[in-house]
Amino acid sequence: MNRSPGCFILENFSLQCQAVLPQAKLIYQTYGELASDRSNVILYPTSYGAQHTDIDWLIRPDGILDPTRWFIIIPNMFGNGLSTSPSNCQDCKLSEQGFWFSHLDNVLAQEQLLRQVFQIERLALVYGWSMGAQQAYHWGVLFPDRTERIAAICGTARTTDHNRIFLESLRTALTADSTWTGTHFEEIPERGFRTFARIYASWAASQAFYREKIYYQHGYKSLEDYLLRFWEANYRKRDPHNLLAMIDTWLCCDISNNPTYQGDYQRALAAIQAKTLVMPATTDLYFTPEDCAAEAALIPHAQYRAIPSIWGHRAGNPYQNPDDAAFIRKAVWELLAN
Repeated sequence: MNRSPGCFILENFSLQCQAVLPQAKLIYQTYGELASDRSNVILYPTSYGAQHTDIDWLIRPDGILDPTRWFIIIPNMFGNGLSTSPSNCQDCKLSEQGFWFSHLDNVLAQEQLLRQVFQIERLALVYGWSMGAQQAYHWGVLFPDRTERIAAICGTARTTDHNRIFLESLRTALTADSTWTGTHFEEIPERGFRTFARIYASWAASQAFYREKIYYQHGYKSLEDYLLRFWEANYRKRDPHNLLAMIDTWLCCDISNNPTYQGDYQRALAAIQAKTLVMPATTDLYFTPEDCAAEAALIPHAQYRAIPSIWGHRAGNPYQNPDDAAFIRKAVWELLAN
């Protein structure tokens, strides 16, 4: 059944950065039917730059997430342009020193949505790719007795220093544009978008992907055509202020940065009770197999299972790549069967 997106309003919502939003909006989409005992719920948070329509391709009867069996909820992350974001919220001022959204904010808002709108207390699975995986880990840490399973696809529970360099380069590329005033963009940052997209493309797929020129198989005439029509065009769909906001969320990701764990990262990972599928791609440059394996070793009920792919980080969102999609589907269905 196709439904219109829902809008959940959070009054006087306190953010981790100490700002208080008079009204925060959480836009969400549901798929499938909620079981009478509410035992069939999958939460599927969004990733960087994505809205629910960008990532719901995998929700189909023969897909990674089956809506004929599961009730799937995609909550749009703060900052993504649908939920409360700089582009639609006067109180979300990037110019104010220290304003940012965190995954703690995202997950606490999602928990209120589930409990107050759907009376859902327990999740069969939190499935997430990239920044969605970061949110999945936060669910496992913040609500360990309410999260049965986690599928963390190409993501870590804490942003590494190497990953931070990539994110800072994106932020610098956008804000180096002449339209940036130090507080906001006066016009579309043409040069900023162009540089941003090329930095992103260089990290998102592996060296082997480019060496084998996989982009020709998808209708692009040249490398420049691929960079322009795929990467640059996709990010130009997003407000640059929102892109900065989501970078900041990614930068501050740390499952132990909350009052419960007070910076004790290993204790936070050890607190996860969920059956956890840790699934990097073998060629991911953002969330490397080594980083993911190190976290899996600290999670009590974790299974480490890398995607053998040359698609790099994009192996975790394989709408153009049936082989990687089949690999993930098999692993997730096995996880849900246990």
